Amino acid sequence: MSFRLHRGAVPLLVSIPHMGTEIPTALRGDYVERALKVEDADWHLDRLYDFAQALGASVLQPSVARYVIDLNRPPDDAPMYPGASNTELCPSRFFDGDPLYREGFALSSREKLRRRETWWAPYHQALREELDRLKARHGYALLWDAHSIRAEIPWLFEGRLPDLNIGTAGGNSADASIAEAVVQAAARHPEVTHVLNGRFKGGYITRHYGKPAEHVHAVQLEMCQYLYMREAPPWNYEAQSAARIQPVVREMVEAALQACGRLYG
Repeated sequence: MSFRLHRGAVPLLVSIPHMGTEIPTALRGDYVERALKVEDADWHLDRLYDFAQALGASVLQPSVARYVIDLNRPPDDAPMYPGASNTELCPSRFFDGDPLYREGFALSSREKLRRRETWWAPYHQALREELDRLKARHGYALLWDAHSIRAEIPWLFEGRLPDLNIGTAGGNSADASIAEAVVQAAARHPEVTHVLNGRFKGGYITRHYGKPAEHVHAVQLEMCQYLYMREAPPWNYEAQSAARIQPVVREMVEAALQACGRLYG
């Protein structure tokens, strides 16, 4: 199985699409040696979000690395952020712009299709079916798309990111009251910075599945990795730092869930 799905009892699904670190053996020889260390993974987010099941949430976690296929990109590979550097459905570069594959290698359209059918489609089928199940049971559903990234990556964005980057696709993927509740929860912790719909407004998952008119709301959180881990090899989980930020993230998730409940209560 290329993903793990824990089915919860409350109308919340936590998706962690970039936590996978596996590159299949048959593909490993096509990559440069550096790529096999999957430095651009959303490391340890399953551990940081281990509170989700305690909240009664469903949790969806892939095993395959984003270097194989990016589960948060559209199937037609349309750019998420026109005018900026973008990673593709089947990425060809590291986050610093260097090539992922060995010199002279190029992915065929057939291989891209195979990867989409093998890994992308099953993940999204599971995501859709779980949202449908939660909505059928509760009348509404909340999708929390969990991400992390290094605070400074010049190839992708200028300067340094705020600590907590909340995205609702410019207000299109979640009711404004849900976004406001998440922002207020973050603002109660002035030791960390936050922004709503800044550089990261939400990827394909947030934009595609968040449909407030259909009682499905989606929020993406792109958080800086230094808040809970080391942003350099060997990408350690830093327990003391994580212990400080984990309650903040939990408070934001709970605030979103409570706001969603108030809409339909």
